[in-house]
Amino acid sequence: MTVGTNVTDFESMMDLSANISSSVLPRWQRKQKEGGSDKSSDRFIPSRASTNFDISNENLHNMQGDGESSDFSKLIQQGVMDGGNGNSDSGSSSRVLSFKNKAPAPKEGYQNSLKVLYSQQGGAKKAAVVKPTRHIPSAPMRILDAPDLLDDYYLNLLSWSSTNQLAVALSQAVYLWDAASGNIKELMSVETDADDYVSSVAWIQEGGSHIAIGTANNTVQLWDVQAEKKIRTLTGHSARVGALAWNGHILSSGSRDTTILNHDVRIQEHVVGKMAHHTQEVCGLAWSPDGKYLASGANDNQLCIWDSEHTRNMNATPKYCLTDHQAAVKALAWSPHERNLLASGGGTADRCIKFWNAQSGALMNSIDTGSQVCALQWSPKEKEILSSHGYAENQLCLWKYPTMAKVKELKGHTSRILHLATSPDGSTVVSGAADETLRFWNVFAADGKKGSSTRGEANPAARLNKAGSLNLR
Repeated sequence: MTVGTNVTDFESMMDLSANISSSVLPRWQRKQKEGGSDKSSDRFIPSRASTNFDISNENLHNMQGDGESSDFSKLIQQGVMDGGNGNSDSGSSSRVLSFKNKAPAPKEGYQNSLKVLYSQQGGAKKAAVVKPTRHIPSAPMRILDAPDLLDDYYLNLLSWSSTNQLAVALSQAVYLWDAASGNIKELMSVETDADDYVSSVAWIQEGGSHIAIGTANNTVQLWDVQAEKKIRTLTGHSARVGALAWNGHILSSGSRDTTILNHDVRIQEHVVGKMAHHTQEVCGLAWSPDGKYLASGANDNQLCIWDSEHTRNMNATPKYCLTDHQAAVKALAWSPHERNLLASGGGTADRCIKFWNAQSGALMNSIDTGSQVCALQWSPKEKEILSSHGYAENQLCLWKYPTMAKVKELKGHTSRILHLATSPDGSTVVSGAADETLRFWNVFAADGKKGSSTRGEANPAARLNKAGSLNLR
């Protein structure tokens, strides 16, 4: 009996024709028990299949509504169409959905790198309008022979005055070339000491009648060019003076003894500041145009920025000591276009031109030029910078700032180009190289205009040789 009952129960369980019931109640039954007979607790899901959207849209537009709804609609319309000022009659209102105002103009110098990939849609493609660029001659406009120009990376042997006179140091003597007349004269010589030679030259900015000359016997000489007379000798260094920079009546001198001295040339006790942070020979000095900062570079691969207020004591410390360069830092140039922008160039193991914010000490950009950077000059007219290089090309490179796109390469020198100087009118750059030549380049002049700084060479002192160059001797 028991066995028969179990068989019957088992067969009923396996019978799939009957409804299968579960002990777990459905969700709607659980909600009904929890909420009782109140069906409002459940959400309302409309049936979109039974909705006539055309009729609903017609009813919505024909419905007048009460006063409150009408006022609300007016506020929305005024907010969207009149810029939220509630005055639709105002001619100066700025509508939200208006496209009358043009997009803001980009910053000066900005170039859109995507304009090559994208063009305006619709119609035939228009040819890209390229701003015409000036013609930069590939050959120098003239060449000066400069025998005995020392092949020493750490010296600074060229300087162009505001009165259009170029000073060139050739071994033990300093020569002046008048760019307007072509006259050449020897200003001074240190031939009395066989071991002495001129290691740096720098014209004073104002007037251009005085020049500072650094020597290998640790002194700095001040000369009155018009009187052709030495007016003072400044001492204080214990090794050769390879870098000079003027800031008004303050002359800064950098030496192989690793120190920088500030000389006030108006007073008897002329040394008014000493900077002794560098650990090797100081080979680059440059004051910012506003006289606020002094930049110094040395063979210890360091670039230092000094605040002028802190350089008038005998234990000055730099505002920033920047160690990003991997070789000696000689090339220094302050931008005439952007305040506090400094460019620096590294030697053979570095090869980079770096741009700095002198106020914050931040590195703004760096570019590997592929060769030793010997000198830098900013264009006074355009946002361009010219660099001179050593091995292997011995070339000049003109770069567009801030993109650092190469505008032009100028070749002609056969040895590294150690020095650069710019004419007072900003049109001509002279380069001095270890091949003992000076080459004048019309690199910064406007299109179709020749540099006015080298006109007129009728004077016999500027002798034209068969190669078409001028002898300094």
